[in-house]
This record gives sequence, C-alpha cells and structure tokens, in this order.
Amino acid sequence: MTMLNTAFWRGTMERAARTAAQTGVAVLGLDTTGVLDVDWGGGLALMASAGLLAVLTAVGSAPLGQHGPGVTESALPSPRSLRAARDRDAAG
Repeated sequence: MTMLNTAFWRGTMERAARTAAQTGVAVLGLDTTGVLDVDWGGGLALMASAGLLAVLTAVGSAPLGQHGPGVTESALPSPRSLRAARDRDAAG
C-alpha cells in the first residue's frame, strides 16, 4: 500500500472529517448549559486536533493495510465481497 495514490488520501480525508465532526458533536453534547454557551474556540481546536490525529493514524498504519488508510479496512471492496454481494442480490 502506498500513500501516493488518490484512494488513500481520499479515504484519509474522509476519516479525518468524520472524526472532526464526531468530536464537534461530542463538544456540543458535553456542554450542559446550551449551544450558545459553548467555548467555540476550544471546541474548534479540539476538532482540528482530532482530525489531525486521524490523518496521522492513517499515515502511520499505511504500510500495514492493503487497500486503505485503516489497518483493518479497505478503500475498495475486495473481489470476494463483490461476488458475495452480487450472489446475494441474485438470490433475493
């Protein structure tokens, strides 16, 4: 797996954005006084940090995976899973 392809970086950016969004929701959920009272500067800094950590995790695990930035996931479905999905669709 190389980090010099579009699929790797597209998957990495998707995961970083998802992690940052989840962190933002957590910041909003942890503030019990209301949305208007949230420390937005701190929340945005936390979101950016979480997104950066997601990118660093993907880069650090790149040599271990076959098709994607995650160690146990792939950016592209395997031929076996495509055949299984096609067989399921044909059967049902």
